[in-house]
Amino acid sequence: MQPADSHLTTLARGVVESMGFELVGVEFFQRGTAGATLRVYIDHERGITLDDCTAVSHQLSGVLDVEDPLPGHYDLEISSPGLDRPLVFSEHFARFAGHRIRIRLAEKLEGRRKLDGLLQGCEDGLVVLESEGRRWEVPFESIESARLVPEF
Repeated sequence: MQPADSHLTTLARGVVESMGFELVGVEFFQRGTAGATLRVYIDHERGITLDDCTAVSHQLSGVLDVEDPLPGHYDLEISSPGLDRPLVFSEHFARFAGHRIRIRLAEKLEGRRKLDGLLQGCEDGLVVLESEGRRWEVPFESIESARLVPEF
């Protein structure tokens, strides 16, 4: 996911939030010689429909055409976050306290790069979770990716 202060995230946030949706996250990745993909995750308390994705795609495409933040060809995808919703911004970690999450760290923390546990919240730049009978305090900037773990 793109950092919260990246130019792509700022552009996407402006469009998505002005349309009444929540920006969940922005991904940009290369697909070898086949081009690249810009994927924008959106959400709304009532859920996301195909029409919502189409409307956001149309508006965001216009902004991206004018701003031209990415070199070369890329495909734009607008998506709902799904059941295993990514947690990208610090407010996501506060909002989903009490849910199970899976974190992948950029660097090892006490010999671990992956943590799976019950999210307690986000305090002073630390994501707090209970895992394996102990409390983990993970620096927010150390998180490479985090997702909710669907519970059925």
